[in-house]
Parts: sequence; structure tokens; C-alpha cells
Amino acid sequence: MEGFRVLFEDLPDPRDINAGHDLTEILFIAVAAMLCGAQSCTDMHDFGEAKEPLLRRFLVLKHGIPSHDTFSRVFRALDPAAFEACFLRFVANFGQALGQARPQGVVAIDGKSLRRAYEKGQAHMPKMMVSAFAAETRMTLAQTVAPGGDEIAGALRLLELISLEGCTVTGDALHCHPRMAQAVRAAGADYVLTIKGNHGPLMREATAALDAAAAQHAFAETTEQAHGRIERRRAVVVTAPNTAVTHRFPGLAAFGRIEAWRTIDGVTTQRVRRFALSKRLAPDKLLAVVRQHWQIENGAHWPLDVVFAEDLARNRKDNGPRNLAVGRRMTLNILRAHPDNASLAAKRKKAGWNDDFFISLFTHMR
Repeated sequence: MEGFRVLFEDLPDPRDINAGHDLTEILFIAVAAMLCGAQSCTDMHDFGEAKEPLLRRFLVLKHGIPSHDTFSRVFRALDPAAFEACFLRFVANFGQALGQARPQGVVAIDGKSLRRAYEKGQAHMPKMMVSAFAAETRMTLAQTVAPGGDEIAGALRLLELISLEGCTVTGDALHCHPRMAQAVRAAGADYVLTIKGNHGPLMREATAALDAAAAQHAFAETTEQAHGRIERRRAVVVTAPNTAVTHRFPGLAAFGRIEAWRTIDGVTTQRVRRFALSKRLAPDKLLAVVRQHWQIENGAHWPLDVVFAEDLARNRKDNGPRNLAVGRRMTLNILRAHPDNASLAAKRKKAGWNDDFFISLFTHMR
């Protein structure tokens, strides 16, 4: 508990001075409840009531278990930027425990909408969280809100929050623009960014360079067969030409192309993707980096929706959606880091059923 308290020691308490429940104890119960399957503030209260004898082994609980309204008010009122800073400390502590003083390898940037977290009458504008995800450890490194739904602004903010020196930052076509490239290079990292047709001049340069030189360059190819489909991918990388267009894209060194053929039930479809690279990679390395980028979908977004039911969360008011999103990602990191080989869903059930396993989830955080 002391280690948990240290994480949140600088978090301002938004409540009046006469507040009864200890803020850190409220947050501990909330995270513990989410580890065991809680999806709402009512669930947090019910968990606390059911597990009060266990919780009193770590907590004082001077005024008993907080009500569901108390949980709701706290998450609505907490300063989200300060809470996200606590999340950064939490991730840093985990990194040290794993022997990584700072992130390594591929760091994927992507946004995810909180589909039911919208103000009244604005269902078309749900809040969006932008995350940085470390493919090597499968941990969310940082997250922040996309201000006004601007995912680009949120991504640029993320790059200021974490150390990325020596990493490779990946992003989809939305993030393929000079500001992102400049921010990544300024952070001491390299980038692999998807180019699409709406990047007209850059796409034309990439297509021309790849078409002209691809035949003279080595390529890498992989074939996978799983889940009833066969997928073959071929990658080639060429040096970016010295033109006015490439000069306007900071740090641009090479273009890459991945052609993919997918066969399902005897029907084959083809897809071609092109990439802007700040460092010329070997074709097999490009294939690996692009595959690792999609771990943010499979390793973060998918479990948040399927295991944590984030898309069904109806918290809409004030800072509640943003702060509870941080709590879910913190919980996901804890579950992911625990060495038990069970699935995330199974770990949550086990944490609720087995007190020793529940305790081990927290002790493993040290």
C-alpha cells in the first residue's frame, strides 16, 4: 500500500477539507475493483463492501467503504492532467522493475474513442483518448485526451510526456505530417508513418521512387496461415529522393512499401501500403515494425473494449470519462505484467475469487 500511496502523493485532492475518506484509499479500492471486473462506480462500492475484511489488511477505512456517489464525485473532480502524471510514474516504476529505464523498440501512437462518453446531445462527438503503446512490453506508456477530438494535438502532447530516445514511433496516416515527424526526431526517435492518398505530393514521390527503384532492390517476404486465411506480405525499401517535397518532411530518409495478398475461401485480395521512414530499414525489419504497430489494437484497444467493456461505459460528466480511462489502462498494465499465463479475463476472475492472487497482483508492481 505504501508503494501505491507514493504514486499518488502529489495528486491534488479536489474535495473540501472536511472530506472523510482518504483519497489514496478511494483510488486503491477503485483500481482493486477494476482488477476484479468492476465496470462502474457502483461496482466499486459493491466490491468494497464484499471485500472489506481483505481491504482492511491494507487500508484504514476510517469511515468504511465509500459510496458509489463518492467514487463518482472523486473521478469527476480529479485533475486529469495530474492523474495522468501519476500514471506516468506508475509506468516508470514498472519499467524499472522490468529492467527498462526507458521505453525501447516500437512505440505505437493511436487514438481510441470512448463511444458513450459524450455530453448530452453530442453523441457524434465522444471523447477520444490518445495512447502511446510499447510493443515490446505490451504496456500503455502514456495517454491523454484529444482536445476537441483533435487526435493530432493529443499525439503531439504525448510525445512531450515520455522519453522516446532510440525508439521507433509508428502511426497511421492521420499522423503522417511534418509536425509529427519533427516532434519524433526532436525526441531522439525514428518514425515509420503510413502514407495515404490524401498526402498527395508525398504519396506521388513515394510511389515514383518505389516504382523506379524497387526492381533493383532486395525485398523480404513472409507467408502466414491462420484462422482460415493465408496472408503473404512483401516489403521493399528505397532511399527517398532529394526533392523539394521530401525536404519539407523533417528527417525523411526512405520510403517503404508493403504489398499484402490475403486469401480467404479461395478468394484473394491485394492491399498496398506505403510508408515514410526517418531511417532506411532492411525490408524484413520494416515488415516487423509494421506488424508490431498493430499490437496497439490487439494488445490495448481490443481488451479495453472486450475485457473491460470500455465502449459501454456511460460515464459522461466532467473529468470522469478521462480519469476512469486512465484507471482502466493502469489496471490493464497490472494484469499484463503479472507472470501468470492465464488470459486477461481469467486473471480478473481469479483476482476476485482468490485473495492470494489478488494480493500478488499488487506485490508484483514493486
